[in-house]
Amino acid sequence: MSWLFLGVAAVFEVVFAMSMKYSNGFTYLPATLATILGVIGGVFFLSMAMKTLPVSIAYPAWTAVGVLGTVTFGAVFLGESLTLFKVLSALAIIAGVAGLKVSA
Repeated sequence: MSWLFLGVAAVFEVVFAMSMKYSNGFTYLPATLATILGVIGGVFFLSMAMKTLPVSIAYPAWTAVGVLGTVTFGAVFLGESLTLFKVLSALAIIAGVAGLKVSA
């Protein structure tokens, strides 16, 4: 169940990052509210996951999925560049979190 909570927390993390982009400096209310919901939901579900997962696994995995989701959605929906260096960096993040999980 903890991994499910962590997955939900990661979705909220991506919602937080993407909606903050659309909030226009917190001047656009719907996106601002989505940002606040993303933060609250992300931290809540992360804390639920951390009831049984070690912080050294849960937090890095949460941030990694958030980073990967944000990079992907930024490229797909915002037209941000997806360079070879960005792809390699994302793979390094995945490798780092996998290494933490294996070493636990």
